[in-house]
Amino acid sequence: MSVYQTRLRRGGIFGLIGSLLILAGCATHHNESTTASLPDEGPFRVEQDLRFSPDGWPEALFADLYLPTGQASEARHPVVLMVHGGGWQRRSREDMAWIAEEVASHGFAVLNIDYRFAPAHTFPAQLYDLQLARQWLNRHADEYQLDAGQVSGFGFSSGAHLIALLALVASSDSDLNQPHGGPETRLHAVVTGGLPSDLMAFGSGKLIRQFLGGEQQDIPEIYRKASPISHVTADSPPFFLFHGAMDMLVPFDQAKRFQEALEDHQVYSELYEMHLRGHVTSFLTAGEAVDAAIGFLVGPQARQQEG
Repeated sequence: MSVYQTRLRRGGIFGLIGSLLILAGCATHHNESTTASLPDEGPFRVEQDLRFSPDGWPEALFADLYLPTGQASEARHPVVLMVHGGGWQRRSREDMAWIAEEVASHGFAVLNIDYRFAPAHTFPAQLYDLQLARQWLNRHADEYQLDAGQVSGFGFSSGAHLIALLALVASSDSDLNQPHGGPETRLHAVVTGGLPSDLMAFGSGKLIRQFLGGEQQDIPEIYRKASPISHVTADSPPFFLFHGAMDMLVPFDQAKRFQEALEDHQVYSELYEMHLRGHVTSFLTAGEAVDAAIGFLVGPQARQQEG
């Protein structure tokens, strides 16, 4: 499916929801910096169905790689590793295709990935999958002219949880770095939407119970270890958070408390509060949030983390 077909397909839904929300005051951008101007939009191509999991992995895992084509031939592309949501047990990378297209059109290479699902595969299987994808970028940097030292993350909902966890674990001494992570899986900036940052606050709801493999009262340490907020340190990368103020599935407080944890460790962050939006509507109407996120990724707070 072409870029234009994809945009037309979602155009009707976005138009309807956009018209309902146009009077909502849109959003409040907390701690907004003086961001760099967005790069001009340019062409890109897509390498589809690239396998990033090794032989013998429990499941074959695939990704689509978006590559800018309008830059100088010798230029290496900054990269965004993109992860879809779906409660850790459904949906696919196709959900993030429209965001991948937008990010790629502004000069980034984007690796949009799938991962293993619960309940067949419980935590930390999904984190291991992301660590593999990050390692794949290192191995294929020369082949695709990627800047492996300038890899950011972008995820929504459970995908936001996983990409945040990847970034935070890689910049810490957590035992979750073994056997597939470590410093070579670091991210230098992260964008999350609808982030469940503290799984301990959700009790033992069905999705989380199936993801983690048990009730919180029985495995409290797993709930803590799987919560991104538990891994924030002074070495964590900068974050851009967007979140629906009326999100009932992942309450806005999850983003607010996570930003406070980052601030407590002097880690730069921005919070884009989407008024009158819930969980799904914050994704379906995320166009302006995505633009702001791209501005963050090309701005000084993210760029200073390079290398």
